[in-house]
Amino acid sequence: MSNESQEVRVVAQKPTPAFIGISWLALLIGLSCYFIGLFNSRMELNEKGYYFAILILGLFAAVSLQKTVRDRAEGIPVTNLYYGLTWLAVVISLALLVIGLWNAGSLILSEKGFYGIGFTMSLFAAVAVQKNVRDLAAFNNGKEEQDTENSERYHAPQYGSEN
Repeated sequence: MSNESQEVRVVAQKPTPAFIGISWLALLIGLSCYFIGLFNSRMELNEKGYYFAILILGLFAAVSLQKTVRDRAEGIPVTNLYYGLTWLAVVISLALLVIGLWNAGSLILSEKGFYGIGFTMSLFAAVAVQKNVRDLAAFNNGKEEQDTENSERYHAPQYGSEN
C-alpha cells in the first residue's frame, strides 16, 4: 500500500428544474400569503412593521443558517460563534412570531394560523431556494473547470500555422 494521499473530488449535482420551480413557487406563495394577510389586516402600522421585521429577520437567519451548515459540511471554516448566532437568530424570529401572535387580541385563531403557516413556509422555501442557487453555482463552476481541463488535456495541435 502506498501512503500517497488521494484527492477526493466532489461532483456537484445540478438540481432538477422541478425542484427549482417548486422551491421558488413555495417561496412566492408563502410570502404572498403573509403579505396579503398583513395588507388586509386591521392592525396599526407599527404592528404590521413588527410582523414584517420578524419575517425579514427569519428569512435572513434561515438562509444564513443553511449556508453555515453547508459550509461546515464542505469543510469551509465557520466559527462556532457565527454558527451559534445563526441558530439564535432563527429561534428568536420564531419566538417573536409566536409571542406576537399569542398576544394579538385583534386576530382570530385562523388568522394567527395563516401568519404562522405563511412564515414557516417562507422560511423553508427560502432555504430551498438558497440551496438551489448554491448547487447551480457549484455545478456551473465545476462544469467550467471540467471544460477547461478537457480543453487543455485534449487540445489538438494546429497544423499549418508555422512559417
